[in-house]
Amino acid sequence: MYIAITRQHLGNNYRGSAGDFVKYLEKENEGKSPEDRELFFNQTENNIEADRVIAEIDANTGKLSKRDPKFYSIMVSPSQAELKHIGDNPEKLKHYTRELMKSYAASFYRDKEVTVREVLYFAKLERERTYSEKDKAVKENQPYATMILELQHQVRAIKEGREEGDMGILHEKIQTLEREAPHRQNGKRIVPGMGKEGHQSHIHIIVSRKDVTNGHSLSPGSKFRTSETILNGEKVKQGFDRDKFYRAGEKTFDKQFGYRRNFVETYHARNLLDKDPKSFFVALLGLPANEKQAAKQLLFKAGVKVPTIPTNKAQLAYKALMKLKKGIGKAMESGSIGI
Repeated sequence: MYIAITRQHLGNNYRGSAGDFVKYLEKENEGKSPEDRELFFNQTENNIEADRVIAEIDANTGKLSKRDPKFYSIMVSPSQAELKHIGDNPEKLKHYTRELMKSYAASFYRDKEVTVREVLYFAKLERERTYSEKDKAVKENQPYATMILELQHQVRAIKEGREEGDMGILHEKIQTLEREAPHRQNGKRIVPGMGKEGHQSHIHIIVSRKDVTNGHSLSPGSKFRTSETILNGEKVKQGFDRDKFYRAGEKTFDKQFGYRRNFVETYHARNLLDKDPKSFFVALLGLPANEKQAAKQLLFKAGVKVPTIPTNKAQLAYKALMKLKKGIGKAMESGSIGI
């Protein structure tokens, strides 16, 4: 399960409307009939129109300055293994989202418990993902893309009479490069913007910076991490515990759907890989044989090109560690491994 929180960002200030972001979330509805469109939902309602989302988020900005984010975006991206486990069922994903937002509210530290009833949010299910320049397949195809583009420029120059040459030979070279590109889908070279195969459902959530009363701030921003302050003469905790929220996200999914999560799919594993890669691989080595084999299969399916998982601590040399960390880290970030 990959969950990310980002703040609204519009240049150097935050005065803009939520309209642009909502319009972006409407992209999968373009060209669809009204009955086929995917509408927004919140904790208690379904089939919410985009105009209402924009109006309510834009109106809920009391006492925020132009330097304050007006809303945050939460992306909830289950792995293909998780989606397969629930049959890529949209209603199950919506139910999970509502449970997840309870954990979001509970991750705020205030003088009293924050509940989901105080959070103003709208969520939208999307069924497609496309390849971007950041994807491993696109990056590894890029040298071929560059050579193909150069050949296409030559063909165009010959057609326009600016150069001389054999267009037939150039077309053959282009077709050869298309076939030799290492990453293909349905017989075509993978390029940015191409839709990804398999289960790709994910959830986008737009959540107001202010609570439903428009009177209190509920910011998950990094500078508001857990801290203590004096309130009415007593020390109280303030801030938002992202670690708590992310851990709750996977625990909620596992409990709700009976999902058995492998070590390499856990948020704990991702943290360990980032902060102490040697401990990550030591923990990997210490897994029971069946779980270790399952971990290897997950890494292989995610396209992590590593020789093997080291069989003993002596093999955990620095270069091997860094190579493994880079490969696994990219797979985690892309959602190929469900963290």
